[in-house]
Amino acid sequence: MALFGNAHPIDPAEAQKDYARLMGQGEQVQAAFLLVRDTIIFTDRRLLLVDKQGITGKKVEYHSIPYRSITHFAVETAGTFDLDAELKIWVSGNSVPIEKTFTKGVDIYEVQAILTQFVAK
Repeated sequence: MALFGNAHPIDPAEAQKDYARLMGQGEQVQAAFLLVRDTIIFTDRRLLLVDKQGITGKKVEYHSIPYRSITHFAVETAGTFDLDAELKIWVSGNSVPIEKTFTKGVDIYEVQAILTQFVAK
């Protein structure tokens, strides 16, 4: 499930407001990233992937991954020629990771810290 384009951070409070209908009672957005038309949201309970589909983007798939389902993950930092950082997440039952690409402006270490905080619970 790879998406094209590069992610950049968005305000967690803005994501909390924009996606309030998807949040459980008391669930809080910790970090969020916009990827062209799609959004990656880290809450205190799960990873939420928002995939806008079609030409108009009116059809939307909301993919919810509880942190307990993440078996492992990897980050690849940006390099000299490859300016993008990458995140790979393996979910139990799937041998192929979910892959996301982040622009150099995103602190991939922050992304890793968020995952570490919640996956280790």
